[in-house]
Amino acid sequence: MIVEADGGSRGNPGPAGYGAVVKDARTGETLAERRGFIGVATNNVAEYQGLIAGLRAAEELGADTIDVRMDSKLVVEQMSGRWKIKHPSMQPLAKEAREVAEAFGKVTYEWIPRERNKHADRLANEAMDGENKPQKKAEGAKQPHWSGAVGEPTRIILLRHGQTKLSVDRRYSGRGDHPLTELGLEQAEKAAARLSKVDGIAAVISSPLQRAHQTARKLADKLGLEVVTHQGLIETDFGTWEGLTFAEAAEQDPEVHGRWLGDTSVKPPDGESFDEVHARVRRARTDIIAKYGGKTLVLVSHVTPIKTMLRQALDVGPQFLFRMHLDLTGVSIAEFYPDGHASVKLVNDTSHLS
Repeated sequence: MIVEADGGSRGNPGPAGYGAVVKDARTGETLAERRGFIGVATNNVAEYQGLIAGLRAAEELGADTIDVRMDSKLVVEQMSGRWKIKHPSMQPLAKEAREVAEAFGKVTYEWIPRERNKHADRLANEAMDGENKPQKKAEGAKQPHWSGAVGEPTRIILLRHGQTKLSVDRRYSGRGDHPLTELGLEQAEKAAARLSKVDGIAAVISSPLQRAHQTARKLADKLGLEVVTHQGLIETDFGTWEGLTFAEAAEQDPEVHGRWLGDTSVKPPDGESFDEVHARVRRARTDIIAKYGGKTLVLVSHVTPIKTMLRQALDVGPQFLFRMHLDLTGVSIAEFYPDGHASVKLVNDTSHLS
């Protein structure tokens, strides 16, 4: 497949957007289009975001060999390894692009003149000229100038769901669709009362499982919003360990359970590895930011997806998953910037329950 990508800004830095198109290499048929507004950023940041969006679209289509074509000499030379990446705002974006590119058997990068990149350029301009306009920054979402981050951040408030019967007994609760207990509903109501006071929440986005959706509904009702469901926020599939306690799973599959505790590539029997969750959550985050970039959002999810998003914001290794504890209706906050930087503002706050 061919990926053509572009990005631009009105002012450099200024209001920025990206565009990407995936084509069949043999027929030239358009297979996918992506565009998104990313807030205030530079041309180069927008170009990298276009590249990442195009690679992700090709990944979703099951591509194996990719020919990336861009009119950005900088991005092409840096991704080809011929130019060093000196600017700190480019480094995390190049790293993310390389991580996505690892999903393919082969990726090549080719510079093309602007007139041959009109499709992606049009999508980028549509993103900049469309309905996505820079929003007034919500109270408390101040840009950390000390970090060097550039652009308007997407502020993501992460909320774990309330109590279920399985959480009472500390059992593995993955894809099983369990409702909240009476206490869980009370916890969700208290979390909603707290978060409804946050200015500028643009969307409440939930895992499709009812324990998360019930929690999200409490807040959405107070804000006058609909709950948006995103499949990427669903909990890990624990396979045959679903409904078991830690001790029961260890007894049932001692060798696999032991390796699973220290290796994120190991899957529970008939389940999903933490590495697979990491990739899924990363795709979900990219998709959500493409739609709601620069706004304040509440994502209602589960332990592993929330830990994973915090891990991605901190840019740390997988051991983070095993050392972080999240309480029921714990609130965490991470801000993701258009240039690839991120800032974690809060982790597992349950003050609304006291």
